[in-house]
Amino acid sequence: MTQIIERPAWFGDDAPEPDGGQERSEPGIDPRPLLTPVPVVTTSTMAQAINRALHDAMVADDRVLVFGEDVAKLGGVFRVTEGLADTFGDARCFDTPLAESAIIGIAIGMAIRGFVPVPEIQFDGFAAPAFDQLVSHLAKYRARTRGDVDMPVTIRIPSFGGIGAVEHHSESTESYWLHTAGLKVVVPSTPTDAYWLLRHSIAERDPVIFLEPKRRYWMREFVDTEVPAAPLGRAAVRRPGDDVTVITYGSLVATALNAAELAADSYGLEVVDLRSLNPLDFDTIAASVRKTGRAVVMHEGPRTLGFGAELAARIQEELFYDLEAPVLRATGFDTPYPPARLEKVWLPGVDRLLDCVEKAMSQP
Repeated sequence: MTQIIERPAWFGDDAPEPDGGQERSEPGIDPRPLLTPVPVVTTSTMAQAINRALHDAMVADDRVLVFGEDVAKLGGVFRVTEGLADTFGDARCFDTPLAESAIIGIAIGMAIRGFVPVPEIQFDGFAAPAFDQLVSHLAKYRARTRGDVDMPVTIRIPSFGGIGAVEHHSESTESYWLHTAGLKVVVPSTPTDAYWLLRHSIAERDPVIFLEPKRRYWMREFVDTEVPAAPLGRAAVRRPGDDVTVITYGSLVATALNAAELAADSYGLEVVDLRSLNPLDFDTIAASVRKTGRAVVMHEGPRTLGFGAELAARIQEELFYDLEAPVLRATGFDTPYPPARLEKVWLPGVDRLLDCVEKAMSQP
């Protein structure tokens, strides 16, 4: 018989509402006693922030396990898990065979028995062999058991392009997971968000696909590990503006901010960082679009049926009378991901985004 492990009431969607359940007027700090207090860190890269998040989660809860291809002895391809096996032993951080379906299957079994697995898929394109386990089992198990069995599995996947890698190492897989009910999808853009979104993800009762923008692994900033950042389901306005709303996530947030700086003398671009794609903070998107009247959605994946298509459709359905121009998309092309020498041509950059801004602003 399946053993049901009770999780604390402050985990995931069982979290009590702050202020006695009263509605909050703006995004704020999640007040849950989610984490064991840890010291403030000085500047960290995103890779170091993720490593620290894993370390702190393992200290706070001895059910948290980290495993995957080369994550223990090597510390992962990008050294994100470096030192965890030495600190916690090979029972809590261990290497697996090169079998992604088995990695996710193991995680599902461990979650059923009360553990909190944090497996790594080494690269985004390698998730395909695990697709059946992810979609048919991981995403469905909690609904299948009518909520009796939690699936607190956070799958870390170094994702997206920009590092000059070979085939299957630079994919944008978010649309697959977003189309799969039961999976939460998170994409950090900064070291601070990488730390806190991973901590919040590990505390969830539902499975989370944690897509790490690997070309930002070496981005550095001050990371405060004492004051929680906003939880899943809260977008962030990274730069205010009055003319065009730019909606994006992950590595392209920095691209959008660069574009906003370049265009500052002509247009005011408001950059909205989604942070989590499911749950989606549409309220922040709507507030921004109502202010600017124009929107451009930016993502790395191919244009057709990318997440930008869903965002554009929803904005035009719900905010049609607030729009001064059609919602535009700055995306990758509808081709397989190219060889490294063509990467800069394929990826949406500042020029492609500003072309869309010009088109939006040219509407009467």
